[in-house]
Amino acid sequence: MNTKPLLITATAAITLLALTGCVPNNNGASSGGAGAITVDSSATDCAVSSTSATSGTLTFSVTNSGDQVTEFYLLADDGLRIVGEVENVGPGISRDLVVQAQPGDYYTVCKPGMVGDGIGKASFTVSGDKVQLAGDVQEQVDAAALNYVAYIKDQVGQLVTGTDTFLAAYTSGDDATARDLYATTRANYERIEPVAESFGDLDPAIDFREADVAEGDEWTGWHRIEKDLFPPTAADNGGTTYVPLTADERTSYADKLKTDTQTLYDAVNDPSYTVSIDAIANGAIGLMEEVASGKITGEEEIWSHTDLWDFQANLEGAKVAYEGVRDIVETKDPELVKTLDERFASLQDTLAQYGSLDSGFTYYNELTTDQVKQLADGVSALGEPLSQLTATLVG
Repeated sequence: MNTKPLLITATAAITLLALTGCVPNNNGASSGGAGAITVDSSATDCAVSSTSATSGTLTFSVTNSGDQVTEFYLLADDGLRIVGEVENVGPGISRDLVVQAQPGDYYTVCKPGMVGDGIGKASFTVSGDKVQLAGDVQEQVDAAALNYVAYIKDQVGQLVTGTDTFLAAYTSGDDATARDLYATTRANYERIEPVAESFGDLDPAIDFREADVAEGDEWTGWHRIEKDLFPPTAADNGGTTYVPLTADERTSYADKLKTDTQTLYDAVNDPSYTVSIDAIANGAIGLMEEVASGKITGEEEIWSHTDLWDFQANLEGAKVAYEGVRDIVETKDPELVKTLDERFASLQDTLAQYGSLDSGFTYYNELTTDQVKQLADGVSALGEPLSQLTATLVG
């Protein structure tokens, strides 16, 4: 979490995402035209009629055969960036998703109930030649903005369900499970942290560290629970023996975190929620500043030492933001794009030496001074060219 002034406003929340060239989806009934790839979204599966296609305009005809409102996503090869999505597909209804797809590897996934991780995630390959993006720059920005909002909704939706699971373990006294879930559940928050920061008091309530809390204010959120799950010794607690929270206190803090997370979910799902061009690069820059100011110093997760999990999530969020405007920036400064591609890849390779979100990372307090320096050097190497992104984009 970052206590610096916000770079953006609530209604111009952050970054644009990710798109190889998406065209707005059809908001009416599905045309089901010739050549459409059919998708059956049921309660248990996401059955796509083909696992491959040729580059260009693709139509996914999505039918909901389940009993909940559903969504369908075409994700980029990182499984995070949303290339296209169609939402609010009611039971028995069909709708089309139309995208301009470039050659590459993708994933398809459905999300019955429109929260959580989704089901039936499967590989999808697009072959053929690169296609020119449709429309002018503003149209590309508008399409990317729509998909970034979808990405934000997806991450916060996963955060809601993950937080519920984590808090259920915590309030029941199953500390071992809660400790295991702590860092991975927070990844959904860390990828989109500037969004919560844009909504005033939400980020302080959800993610303030103990050192950030003003005298007289109540400390709540993830890090309050972190300290209880990973209790410090007296020497690490100002010479005072840590007193564990009671069951009632655990429930109180858990309820507050759940409520605040739901408030964040409601905010990003408000019809007026949008993103703006000036927030594109600032979101990417801000996330890497989070790494430089807290994660690489070990100050973010001072009790659990899970800073590298946060580092990975911040890096992923920054890359999603950058890639959302990459093609636009490339027309203005191809050398900057080349440098950023290389620096993002290099930092990811360096971080991968210490683990992954799936397998776990080395705890921060187990890193040597030289290892911390190696990671810090990678952050600095990326941060310098990344700081030029906003001026290049809007200049």
